[in-house]
Amino acid sequence: MAQAADSTTEQKTPGTVWLAGGALGVVFGDIGTSPLYTLKTVILLTGSSPTPPLILGLLSLIIWTLILVTSVKYAAFAMRFDNRGEGGIMALMSQLQHLRKGRALIIFAGLLGAALIYGDGAITPAISVLSALEGLNIVFPEAQHLVLPAAVTILVALFAIQPFGTAKIGRVFGPIMTLWFMVIAALGVWGILQHPTVLLAINPWYGFHFLLSNGLVSFLVLGGVFLCVTGAEALYADMGHFGKKPIWLAWYGMVFPALVLNYAGQSALLLSGADISHNIFFRLCPPAMQIPLVILATLATIIASQAIITGAFSMTRQTIQLGWLPHLRIKQTAADNYGQIYIGMVNWLLMVATVFLAVFFRSSDNLAAAYGIAVSLTMLMTSGLLYVAMRQIWHWSKLASTSVALLFLVIDTSFLIANLIKVLDGGYIPLLLAAMICTVMIVWHRGINATLDAINEKEMPLETFFNKLRDNNIPRVPGSAVFLTRSKNGVPPVMRWHVARNRSLQENVLTLTISVLNVPRITHLNRLVITRVAPNYWRAVAYYGFMEHPNIPALQSEITSRRCPFELEDATYYLGHETIVGRENGQGIAKWQRSCFAFMARNCTHATHYYHLPADQVVEISRRVAI
Repeated sequence: MAQAADSTTEQKTPGTVWLAGGALGVVFGDIGTSPLYTLKTVILLTGSSPTPPLILGLLSLIIWTLILVTSVKYAAFAMRFDNRGEGGIMALMSQLQHLRKGRALIIFAGLLGAALIYGDGAITPAISVLSALEGLNIVFPEAQHLVLPAAVTILVALFAIQPFGTAKIGRVFGPIMTLWFMVIAALGVWGILQHPTVLLAINPWYGFHFLLSNGLVSFLVLGGVFLCVTGAEALYADMGHFGKKPIWLAWYGMVFPALVLNYAGQSALLLSGADISHNIFFRLCPPAMQIPLVILATLATIIASQAIITGAFSMTRQTIQLGWLPHLRIKQTAADNYGQIYIGMVNWLLMVATVFLAVFFRSSDNLAAAYGIAVSLTMLMTSGLLYVAMRQIWHWSKLASTSVALLFLVIDTSFLIANLIKVLDGGYIPLLLAAMICTVMIVWHRGINATLDAINEKEMPLETFFNKLRDNNIPRVPGSAVFLTRSKNGVPPVMRWHVARNRSLQENVLTLTISVLNVPRITHLNRLVITRVAPNYWRAVAYYGFMEHPNIPALQSEITSRRCPFELEDATYYLGHETIVGRENGQGIAKWQRSCFAFMARNCTHATHYYHLPADQVVEISRRVAI
């Protein structure tokens, strides 16, 4: 078996322990608040009074799910497949999409996995906040009717503050989540002391025995057990923000032990005959401390929700840069932190979906019926891509790759099948959301490629263009012009249109192509390639990673460093605006796809804003493009 290669590009970062503390507030919010609802949901799914063998079996399944899915699959395997430090299913797809064999399946798996994360991302804030506030039902039963309005108020407020940025309050996320994990671990230890025999559940035999002896109930319960690892994919997706070692340290050093202790403590109370009519998580806490625990749980779920929102922004930017979504306006909310961004359309759509789900399902118990199916399908897509990565990146043998991937696929498929029963109970909602997002991605990508093909059909060689300038006595007038183009060869169509309409061409001309590569970031040394192809005529290609945001005026320093006399400050920028129409021969992409693409093209963020161009120096030239 070939040794796995670790290709992470190490960067100068703060201390590992410090970063691990920060990771607690960003990476582990979702999985860290799962004890609020997981065991409660699992007990409800059993449909009977829990017996000791049943309790130990359920706890054993939860513990070994955390080990196999989070510790082994994501921490030990997936996190080693980084794209120059960045992780996540889109980063994994970007490393594999160059392969010819199975390329379409690889891209589909990556896009579907990303779309599914949006689907369940709308549920996570709703179920987390509702679960925390439902702790009030134990302390103040008469306040039960206030739980839903309070949850909606918190969710709306959380989304409403996003445009202002969360960098300042984000500094307290780590300490709050550190306190949260310490508290749930301490509560778990107290519970275990009430019934120490609960620790027998560490033996996987109890889990196997439960699965083999409870028939259909065993199958149904897996859908609830899976809730303990929703959020596990964040270890991989957020790797670029903190690095592998800090995330590993936080997971193995604090999060994993705290989760196991808390689940064991809850199970110990069940073995002691505790009342299961209310959330067993809050039963672990002494009555005098339940209100502070509800407050801390609410803060933890708000932080978990913030991490989901930030992750949605980051993945959207990544997907836009890779060419799978239309340009959206991206606002940088903190100058010193590239990860602090805001995308208005994503924020408000996610808020509408989250609030709707909270109001529609009304309680965390009802939401649990819809939760998990999209994440389980995402994990299945990730396992398939991991198999390809083990073969193509690590160059493992087929036997070794198949053996490891088969273990992951069996686990993921079991959870997916168990979650499929949730479709009619509300699981169709995240699936529909994911299907719509995936369709948007595919239609946009097909439309962009069809538009580029149509424009390039009439590509003109540079020599022919200059010969026509000379033959038609087209003058070169004083001034500088930048022509943005998707094509790296020939004469940009927008420049041909400019000359045809204005019968002149500026004395100094720069054609500029923005190219996004399948890597997170590009160094300044490799940012710009500029070539002088004719007197006072330069062709430039600016390269960006999928985690970067293009800024054309900022390229001036790169142009100057390459000893090019062109000045962007005094230049006029020429952009092409394509009006999408159907082909006269009836061929091309399907009419409904063309209509959807044209709608997105009309409503996406204008290139002036997206590339930070000075608005008073931009000229837009329109033409009809048949696709």
